[in-house]
Amino acid sequence: MTGFARIQARVHDQLKYTLSVKSVNHRFLDVQLRLPSGLDALEMELRRVMKERLIRGHVELSLSVDRTSQQTAGYNRELVAGYLAAFNAAREEHKLLGEPDLNEILSLPGALQMDNRGNSEEDLAALAASVEREIAPLLDQLNVMRAREGEALEAILVGTLDRLAQAVDGVAALRPEVEERYQERLTQRLIAATGTEFNRQRLLEEVAVLVERSDVAEELARMITHIEHFRELLAAGGEAGKKLDFLLQEMNREANTLLSKTGGMGGKGNRITELGLAMKAEIEKAREQVQNVE
Repeated sequence: MTGFARIQARVHDQLKYTLSVKSVNHRFLDVQLRLPSGLDALEMELRRVMKERLIRGHVELSLSVDRTSQQTAGYNRELVAGYLAAFNAAREEHKLLGEPDLNEILSLPGALQMDNRGNSEEDLAALAASVEREIAPLLDQLNVMRAREGEALEAILVGTLDRLAQAVDGVAALRPEVEERYQERLTQRLIAATGTEFNRQRLLEEVAVLVERSDVAEELARMITHIEHFRELLAAGGEAGKKLDFLLQEMNREANTLLSKTGGMGGKGNRITELGLAMKAEIEKAREQVQNVE
């Protein structure tokens, strides 16, 4: 499920940070972290906490550091002294005139140094400790937002289940009449094909077997059981996403079997086909939504 949360905190007067996390729908848990360098141990701890508190979703966590510490300029004395010594030695050796240019010396790589307290190991350790304290409240905020979306998603799934149940009831109401018409038509065709000398009792027994094979009572019963189980899982809450996904796969299997048994019956059998296709459409809608459920 989607969600977003952000926390701003201060380590000390010269160092503060923003910790933000957002999640989007994903079938599994996919965690991506964006942290400043030097925080490898913190990254491992954050991943551990996030895996404990989150089940599914593509989750991105970002740490943005704001350093306002005073920077004092200095220079690399060894580098500058070495340059001057080399300059003077070359001038005397080659009997040349000239004086060293300070601007040129200070423009050498590494000649100028900035003392920044925010880059110290002490600050990195304090920053990591603060983030470890704040990650749990941050994820709590995220889960609150995700829970709100979950409530809306539950309402959508309940509506889908209601329409699916209506389609099942519609097929159940049509089933007796369609089976009777199917049996009559099948009997007439077999008699026409075999002639009057065929054993009528034997023929009726064969017709009964064929009609029984085309009966969808078991598929409807299992579909009703799956729908009831689905509702129970929604009401119970907790980690149910994978179970719901599995139930929808079973429902889809029952709908496919129903369509294979009732295809080509004609008459009101066409209406059963329409209802079976409506079942598959609702199941597919539910499967798309269930991918967002933990």
